Amino acid sequence: MSEPRMSDPRMNTFRRRLPGVVYGGDYNPEQWPKEVWQEDVRLMRAAGVRLVSLGIFSWAALEPADGRFDFSWLDEIMDLLWANGIHVNLATPNAAPPPWLATDFPEILSVDRQGVRHGIGSRGHFCPSSPVYRDRSRRIAIKLAERYGKHPGLAMWHIGNEYHSDCFCDRCDDRFRAWLRQRYGTLDELNRRWGTAFWSQRYSDWSQVHLPQPVRGWGNPSRELDFSRFTSDNLLELVTEERDLLHAITPDVPATTNFFGCRLTDSHRWARELDVVAFDCYPDPGKPHSMAVAAFQYDMMRSLGGGRPWMLMEQAAGAVSQWKTNQVKQPGRMRLGSYQAVAHGSDAVMFFQWRASPQGQEKFHSAMLPHGGEKTRTWQEVKALGNELRLLDEVATARTGARVAIVWDWQNWWAVEGCAHPDNTFDYRDTVARHHRALWNSHVAVDVVTLDDDLSPFRVLVVPNQYLMTPQQSAAVRKFVEDGGHLVVSYFSGIVDEDDRIVEGGYPGALREIIGAHVQEFSPLPAEAVVPIRAAADKAALDGFSATASGWQDDLEMETARPLAVYGEGHLAGKAAVIEHELGRGRAVYIGTRLDDEALQALVRHVLDLAGVRPVHAAPRGVEVTERRTRTSVYLFLLNHRQDKATVTLDRSGTDLITGRHIEAGETLVLDAADAAVVRSPAASSPSTEPPSGDS
Repeated sequence: MSEPRMSDPRMNTFRRRLPGVVYGGDYNPEQWPKEVWQEDVRLMRAAGVRLVSLGIFSWAALEPADGRFDFSWLDEIMDLLWANGIHVNLATPNAAPPPWLATDFPEILSVDRQGVRHGIGSRGHFCPSSPVYRDRSRRIAIKLAERYGKHPGLAMWHIGNEYHSDCFCDRCDDRFRAWLRQRYGTLDELNRRWGTAFWSQRYSDWSQVHLPQPVRGWGNPSRELDFSRFTSDNLLELVTEERDLLHAITPDVPATTNFFGCRLTDSHRWARELDVVAFDCYPDPGKPHSMAVAAFQYDMMRSLGGGRPWMLMEQAAGAVSQWKTNQVKQPGRMRLGSYQAVAHGSDAVMFFQWRASPQGQEKFHSAMLPHGGEKTRTWQEVKALGNELRLLDEVATARTGARVAIVWDWQNWWAVEGCAHPDNTFDYRDTVARHHRALWNSHVAVDVVTLDDDLSPFRVLVVPNQYLMTPQQSAAVRKFVEDGGHLVVSYFSGIVDEDDRIVEGGYPGALREIIGAHVQEFSPLPAEAVVPIRAAADKAALDGFSATASGWQDDLEMETARPLAVYGEGHLAGKAAVIEHELGRGRAVYIGTRLDDEALQALVRHVLDLAGVRPVHAAPRGVEVTERRTRTSVYLFLLNHRQDKATVTLDRSGTDLITGRHIEAGETLVLDAADAAVVRSPAASSPSTEPPSGDS
């Protein structure tokens, strides 16, 4: 994993102020008359709220006109919260510039790819390159830091909110050109890296180089890739500028911003600039694998911080408001999802938002305190959870150790979903989530890495659709295998370099020697087509293996590899669909098609067995199992995502922190549907061999 910039001293200060598992949510008191505030803090105390995010969308209330500030209401609510033992995660409110800023300085508004300037009435409508926007954002951040930096209730800075703004205005065009000059140095190098000899695109002067604009047909994929890199860097600059200002004035207060799975921002790079990783997660109850996807996202957040605990900054108490059909979380499922975040390393359970809004675009988004008030089921569950989570305070700061890693790479995401591919329906998120789900169902701990991270701690590395691969990454994968690692890599990987240029030498150029085979040609399948797959005749270890292939087929030619499974019919009948290759002290398994879920899991389990990676704990399908560890204790999380009861026979003795029940090894634990258990055992007596990833 990458080594983040994260400041342990600042987070240690935060934990001294707020030990244990932090509970709370976004609070927007400016939407309510002051007489409601007293009721809010009374109910917050009843629910065990310890931290609220304040001021995220308050710019217009804090600065009603250019340079005219009104902090009186914020003074009052800061004091009221602190008087009731509630700390504040105070935001710099730059996510929604106020109407006066857009009216007085219309150039701060973002412009879309078609050249249309956005209006006010939503959020994220700013141009990241606007000098006026940057100046006013810094100014109000400084005002907040100077005014509240020594307030006893201030626990953390929340910079902006869910950064997701791209822009195609002239200022961004100028900054893009400057970014390219710094990256490539000369126009000749840019022409070489972008492949501008194709379709007569060669630039003869820097003034000809522009942001991607609407073109006839497809645009240059290398330019699109660099625009994605530029956008991420441009937005990150906003964050680091404010972070530096806040740290200069309040050096002991940690700062973060909240990730939300955005395609525009390379969170792997961003995380190195933050004191702690924070994440907003909204699993869709209407989708069958939503909690498995949440587990993948949570593993990613833990990994982005180098294994350190992270913060679930937002989730929904019930329904959200952004999907076509916004299903409510059924009884117990909000509690279960909250425990899932803690099980994967979060030391905070927070929500958007505290009190449901009476107006605006998100008035039907659920809240900790719904429109119906204290008599609602949601409020009763929120209140019970906040008080119950205190039983888990000792889990805070515990780590998760993993010997399995899966690769997620933002730059690859930008590239693999680019244009003019053999299949233009790639869904990178879905592909990686499917591979992670196979590991999740196998009950093993998983870190989420890039190929630029240190791979040596892992025994198994899963690499889904890593289309873009640099020479350094290819060398790292080869070393991983040669040193005894077990690699699982899927089709359309190792095809291009960092400039989206084909790696020569036959597909997959960056992996050919590692997998011991080459691909003669790609053969995408029609949307509804499936092809049967069976184990190769000499592969006793995969006896009984059967699968279906869909979406894609590689026409694989063996070099030094052996087939594990072959196609059962079609023009590739009898040819390899899955192969394995021994290299050095390790092995690589290459999957040349999209396997069905059950077959993918069986193959992954086969590789885990070969690598000697054991499950954290045995459990029936649908029961999620994780561990967090300190030097003295192991915390086993058992989460029942099923619709019925599940029984787990414990392999250790321990105490369930939630119920207080002591359980001996060999005893059974019955979990109701949507129930959870957290069993603490002494570290020395736990059968698990996985150490915590770092000191606790």
